[in-house]
Amino acid sequence: MRVSTRGDYASRALLSLALRHGDKTPTSVRDIAERTGLPQPYLEQILLALKGAGIVISKRGVGGGYVLARPASEITLGSIVSAVDGPIVVGDFGEPHTNGACDHEGQCILLAVWSEVGDHMRHHLDSFTLADMVARSLGMAPATAPLD
Repeated sequence: MRVSTRGDYASRALLSLALRHGDKTPTSVRDIAERTGLPQPYLEQILLALKGAGIVISKRGVGGGYVLARPASEITLGSIVSAVDGPIVVGDFGEPHTNGACDHEGQCILLAVWSEVGDHMRHHLDSFTLADMVARSLGMAPATAPLD
């Protein structure tokens, strides 16, 4: 699996909001783009998708912008990636034992393995929260953690 540019940008934008979430003041798309180095037009699309997923809230008007919809400790990297890229899967192979998926030799075994790998990736991404990323950014936790 590859995390798309969209998933990476969404994670970077939300980390920027999480690093400043203590003041609850909305942050403009322009400010997020400047802080993260992300292209503003693309960032606007990503933030709309995150808003639709209930991860951010937007406020209009003077002093408007975006804030996290819930605490950073409740937002996982898995939920961010899923919000902008769709379900986290290894590939579009189908599920074992459905719609004739096991009609050919060895196919069902491999479909089961690909499904397990997708489950592992989702679980691993869901083990990281924005709060974890804030702690790492501030040097309060190691920048990398050992793999399970």
